[in-house]
Amino acid sequence: MYNPRASFENQLKELERLLLEMGRAAETMLEHALEALAQRDVDLANDTIASDDKVDYLKLEIESKSMELIATQQPAAKDLRRIFGAIQIASDVERVADYSVNICESAIKLADKPLFKPLIDIPRMEQVVVKMLKESLEGFVDRDLELIEQMILDDEEVDNLYESLYDELCEFMKKDPSLVDQAVELVLISRHLERIADHITNIGERVYYVETGIFTELHQ
Repeated sequence: MYNPRASFENQLKELERLLLEMGRAAETMLEHALEALAQRDVDLANDTIASDDKVDYLKLEIESKSMELIATQQPAAKDLRRIFGAIQIASDVERVADYSVNICESAIKLADKPLFKPLIDIPRMEQVVVKMLKESLEGFVDRDLELIEQMILDDEEVDNLYESLYDELCEFMKKDPSLVDQAVELVLISRHLERIADHITNIGERVYYVETGIFTELHQ
């Protein structure tokens, strides 16, 4: 016997599956962007930039399926929050991919000569940001606000790493103007990572709203 609620739940699960797929694609882009930077691999950077098309496609799929659900299923309040949450989260995931493209562009500019300092803080920022992305998307699918709380704590580490690296790179530029071009690109990369963390925090706020009906800034 046809069960309308079961059918609706299956469609919601498909929406969440697409969102996780989009998140994994953005996560891979970010990891490859930082690998291209570390290895000075222009081909990998260009391939990563090209893979942004998949993320854009998945965002459109999520938006299309969401609108179809709203038009055909007349969802109740919490279901409606889940659907709109998926649309908003997809927009933030798209920004993760866009910033990964920006990192690739900087990696290409830096590929022609060795970096003047080892990459330490930037890979650490990447590790924390990837963890945050996983926590936020799993929190959405599993309705797990504890994962969201952990993600907010991780965001503080990203902010601290960014501020520390920014100060360090400014000191390098003051002492040796010949390092300015490289240092500026490294500042931009760290800033992109910090902004990615901000967008992931936005995802956490969407998850909190879906589950509680309350929209609030989680990172004060």
